Amino acid sequence: MRDTLLIALYAFLGAAATGLAGAGVLRLIRRRSLTASLTVVAAVAVCAMLAGTLAVAQAMFLSAHDLSVVTTVVAMAAVVSLATALLLGRWVVARSRELARAARSFGDGGDFAAPDGPATAELESLSRELAATSARLARSRERERALESSRRELVAWISHDLRTPLAGLRAMSEALEDGVAADPDRYLKQIRTEVERLNDMVGDLFELSRIHAGSLALTRSRISLYDLVGDALAGADPLARELGVRLVGDRVEPVPVEVDGKEMSRVLGNLLVNAIRRTPADGTVAVAAQRSPEGVVLSVSDGCGGIPEEDLPRVFDTGWRGTHARTPPAGAGLGLAIVRGIVEAHEGQTFVRNIPGGCRFEVRLPAAGG
Repeated sequence: MRDTLLIALYAFLGAAATGLAGAGVLRLIRRRSLTASLTVVAAVAVCAMLAGTLAVAQAMFLSAHDLSVVTTVVAMAAVVSLATALLLGRWVVARSRELARAARSFGDGGDFAAPDGPATAELESLSRELAATSARLARSRERERALESSRRELVAWISHDLRTPLAGLRAMSEALEDGVAADPDRYLKQIRTEVERLNDMVGDLFELSRIHAGSLALTRSRISLYDLVGDALAGADPLARELGVRLVGDRVEPVPVEVDGKEMSRVLGNLLVNAIRRTPADGTVAVAAQRSPEGVVLSVSDGCGGIPEEDLPRVFDTGWRGTHARTPPAGAGLGLAIVRGIVEAHEGQTFVRNIPGGCRFEVRLPAAGG
């Protein structure tokens, strides 16, 4: 029993010394190729066995003949192990290089395509992650292109809508200054109207910038949708009367929600103004609110005649106003973008779909707890 323990101790000490030396070599070559690291690992395994054997032989537990036999066996194992390690390392390195070239392709703006052929489980997992990352980058690039296009359109539309009132303001101010205005009071009233419109446009731009910057601070409180809709209908009623549009809000349930009352009033106001302006005289704009399995659904239906199917995905984009919305009362195309931003800040969603004779905008919000 004592001899067995001594043999185990000598073998352990010899193998441990070899393992420590191998760890030092691995640390020195840690920036080299995987082939070199695998070769060192294989060499350490074989040399550890040889060192343990020699340590036991040195203690005279083995005869010279037995030591020669063991050394020969270990040497042959070393040759095979090193050759196998070199082949395995070269194969893994080749596969890694193929993966690196494939990854470089989607980094340059292309799509990732995993190299053909077998791979280790780790490289296969890495390929799947790279493929998923490539898909996310593609979607991100697409969103970036759409956003850049939307920004260019917004700048063009804002420039157009600013030039018109500014040119009018300049002409009216010059007429007043030169004393050639036939009706100064009418000019002053028109100037005030144009200034208010410009102020509204600047306010929309500021609100949209806060939304995009993520700095929209919400002050939530428990509010009944019945009261929220009632206030919004009262605010939009003068515009509806002026344009001859009927407002209907008899399908509103008194559902409680936890929202920022001011911001949600803006959401409803934008939706109602948008619907009223696009509904012909004697048309109807209907507001409804009810519970749903997802929470609360607030909808505004109009009689605009519908939106082309290809435009539906763009309705809430910044600057979108449709093909027939080039007149100044249509605004700068920011109202629906603001609606989406505010609703998403409330962890909600916005949708639009065509209905017979018009379209329906829906806002889905989480129901109030308790």
